[in-house]
Amino acid sequence: MTVRILHYADVENAYDTPERIGRLAGAIEDHRDSDTVVTGGGDNTGPGVLSLACDGAQAQDFFDAVEPDVETFGNHDFDPGFDAARERASEFPGTWLNANVYLDGERFAAEHTSPTALVETANATVGLVGVTAENTPEINPVAGSLEVRNAAGAVRSAEQDLRDAGADHVVVVSHRGGSDEELAANVDADVILGGHDHDQHVARVDDTLVARPGACGHALLEVTLDGDGATATHHDTTDYESDEAVAGALRERLAKTGLTETVARAEEPVTRTERDRKGGESPVGNFVTDALRWAGDADAALIVGGIREDDPLSGDVTVADLHGLAPFDNDVLVARVDGATLLDALRDLSLAARYEDEDVPAWWFGHVSGAELTYDDRDHSIIEARVGGEPVHPDEHYEVALSDYHVVTDHIVRAIGSEDVVRTAATLRDALVERAREHGVNTDVEGRIQRPYLDQPTIH
Repeated sequence: MTVRILHYADVENAYDTPERIGRLAGAIEDHRDSDTVVTGGGDNTGPGVLSLACDGAQAQDFFDAVEPDVETFGNHDFDPGFDAARERASEFPGTWLNANVYLDGERFAAEHTSPTALVETANATVGLVGVTAENTPEINPVAGSLEVRNAAGAVRSAEQDLRDAGADHVVVVSHRGGSDEELAANVDADVILGGHDHDQHVARVDDTLVARPGACGHALLEVTLDGDGATATHHDTTDYESDEAVAGALRERLAKTGLTETVARAEEPVTRTERDRKGGESPVGNFVTDALRWAGDADAALIVGGIREDDPLSGDVTVADLHGLAPFDNDVLVARVDGATLLDALRDLSLAARYEDEDVPAWWFGHVSGAELTYDDRDHSIIEARVGGEPVHPDEHYEVALSDYHVVTDHIVRAIGSEDVVRTAATLRDALVERAREHGVNTDVEGRIQRPYLDQPTIH
């Protein structure tokens, strides 16, 4: 009774590079046969540039070609709003799973989703249940009115029903990241196929395999289930021919949106690795925060996270390239705060301090413009901070530009709230485009952030 499962998750901005999403489709087609189940682990409609322009509908080109058996909600699948999320689920060619997301006391999109599904292969019946991260309402403001119930309880409620209905194997399709290993310890599933965290991952908790494919269409996860248990393999999608029908449909969507207009040229590649995005000062971090400060005509700017990983900006830089740096429907807000509050906000740049109990690397840090700071990683304090070349004085007032995400949520920047906002300057994506038109995209590393006590390993 061998079963193979092909699993993808966090496709996100792969649609913005048509050949990449075409190769993911090609990899699935290459490995699929009558023993195969195809599953999606959420965040497969966004975020991304085309997702912003199409409210996630661009995913339908991929779904229609691949015809996955099941999909589940990720936190970003709610970015375009609840109506769009319902529409994506209603048009999905397989079963959209939702066992733990509720709205107003009712299971969200109940008319278009199911908590579970049974999929028949040539040799076995596979029972599947889909769950979403419980903190989705906290990390996605659009989803704030949702109630996401305990995933373990939802899975336990489904497991026996699935086995009673004839399932030879029970598989959880989950968008919960590293929390899936805890889930595995509390349920009786054969496999938990995950998403949310963007690393490729394989682990085993007792008899349950826990695996994630990684993000952005770069890899396809294959899991084999047989009498000896479950094994996992990651396939690099660059090794596969692109499905030209899928790639062509996405190219056509891009052309219709005007996103292919060239607005700048990168004389040196601007890289967007995890280190560039989350390791403190970098050329891309400087460009984004400079755009925030410039659009807001502010004294300083900051951003923590929010810049997406992808190929470098190189050569001709298009509107789509720039929107892809931060492919969210965010505004640039300007807050007026005193120096003491600004110092607190600068301390919030350390994600390691903010999430010190969650195995976050010590080097994770945000970006600034118009400011320079020296940060003490020994006790998470600011040794020195300057704005406009002058020391920050606790009683002086400063105008700080930042994404509205950092204002309407408090899980990253806690010091600045909506009561501090004095104006809305622009959309973030427009700020990035106009900054590039006026000043280009290349920025120098200037020593804006100094961390003399960081014990930082070499990062490749």
